[in-house]
Amino acid sequence: MANLYEIKADIDSLLTKGWDEQCVDMETGEIDEAKVADLLTKLEMDEQEKIENIACYIKNLDSYSTAIRAEEKALAERRRAKENKAASLRRYLGGYLQGRKYETPRCVVSFRRSEAVEITDEEAVMEFAKKYGADLLRVKEPEIDKSTLKDILKHGAIIKGAQLVERQNLQIK
Repeated sequence: MANLYEIKADIDSLLTKGWDEQCVDMETGEIDEAKVADLLTKLEMDEQEKIENIACYIKNLDSYSTAIRAEEKALAERRRAKENKAASLRRYLGGYLQGRKYETPRCVVSFRRSEAVEITDEEAVMEFAKKYGADLLRVKEPEIDKSTLKDILKHGAIIKGAQLVERQNLQIK
């Protein structure tokens, strides 16, 4: 089947010339008006069918993309649920093993040390930061830059309301 442009060109050609090779009586050489009318009707029907098919195909693509979007949301919810479950089980296993290494042919569970700043009195640390360490504050809503505070604490500073704590982080490979 021809595309819309070809159908349109055939209709335009038929309307401007008034005939097509198929519409000429080969014995007399005369144009058969009935054949011209039939061909024009057929071309117009082809055009209508093509337009309808394209419109239906667009509707199908739109509904398909809507279904994909809904499935994306459902998958995102399932992913979040699985991530939350894994985080919960990671905390549970980490609490149970308490830093002990565990290894089987199927998995290795180990811990690596990391340091994090734990702030117990944010107001006290905020006062310290405003007086002595402007680079401890971020420019949006004032909040403490824990990485800079961590460096200061590592160098032996004692700051009321902040301490350096050592944690065990579970790793599964």
